[in-house]
Amino acid sequence: MSKYPQAQNPLLLRYHRLMDAFAKSDDERDFYLDKVEGFIVYVDLDKGEKELADLDKEISIHNKRYALLPKMTFYETKKFMEGFINEKVYDIDTKEKLLDIIQSREARDNFLEFIYDHHTELEKWQQYYVERSRIRIIEWLRLQEILFVFEEDLDLNKNMMEKLKRYLFDVKVSKDIATVREALYVKAKTYYSNEALNPRPKRGRPPKQVAKVEIEPQVTVDMYTMVPSSCRTFLYLPDITNAASITFSAKFDTEAQLLASLRGSSRIKVDTKLQALSERLESLRHLSTRLITTADSSSLAEQGVKHLKQIPESTVSAPIENKKSSISEVVKDLLPSRKKSADPTKKKGEIKTVTQIRKQHRKG
Repeated sequence: MSKYPQAQNPLLLRYHRLMDAFAKSDDERDFYLDKVEGFIVYVDLDKGEKELADLDKEISIHNKRYALLPKMTFYETKKFMEGFINEKVYDIDTKEKLLDIIQSREARDNFLEFIYDHHTELEKWQQYYVERSRIRIIEWLRLQEILFVFEEDLDLNKNMMEKLKRYLFDVKVSKDIATVREALYVKAKTYYSNEALNPRPKRGRPPKQVAKVEIEPQVTVDMYTMVPSSCRTFLYLPDITNAASITFSAKFDTEAQLLASLRGSSRIKVDTKLQALSERLESLRHLSTRLITTADSSSLAEQGVKHLKQIPESTVSAPIENKKSSISEVVKDLLPSRKKSADPTKKKGEIKTVTQIRKQHRKG
């Protein structure tokens, strides 16, 4: 490393970019971190044969300059999932289900599918994955003996960050840049402390709960002046500012791709209780519709009878008369009939005659 230019302050590394490269690094994808300037090289096998050969030659000759990012082994993957289940999952049934999943085939993707179906666990998993990935990255950087700071951890304005990148190898700089460089060296030492690998909760009374304000992190322009020509087409420069978009999946590169696969899955999960309730509601709705239709038809018949009684006979045509008689017959059948007279020979309106009873006077 002595023959390469020496950086005058710790390397400015993007934590989210490293986390994404760590997640994607596998047997088919290689990522290298440049120790001189801090850029990442992705060996994209879709490039041309000559370009790949030139890159392989560059890495082989200057092997001390490039550090191969580690591959996540099956054992390490399982430790991630087991750690989350034991430390963050409190529901017994959910914990048992997840433990069964990680013992099955394709445990990694089945685990993620279950987590994304249970929103109460999803936020906890994303936070846990970020924290564990951060420790893993810091451990690896310490093994490589790289002096670094994460750009996301710095409270610097965009202009100053770009100045630090532009004058990374310049010894003589302005006073403001020199002051910031001293602060960066102090910050870099914190990553080599014990607390960086074992973060402890702060003691004392917890702070008051306040509404969380989402602040979009400032992303500065990438400025690399020491990139070999054979590495330029392989620079890995994704603009990642949200840790949630970095997935744990071995099949999908981003969270959007993972969610799209879950929505388009052929295995549609149906809750049997919800389906039964939906069927009952549908049957009740159908029955209610039938009752309303019957009630409406009855009220229309009654309204028709009243309306026909009010229409003069001269204006009623023959078809209406037929309808009136038929409706009247229906109504007549429904209404109770009057009692008939007991004496069939009795004529209507006949007046009864009563014979006066005369009293006989007794003779004295």
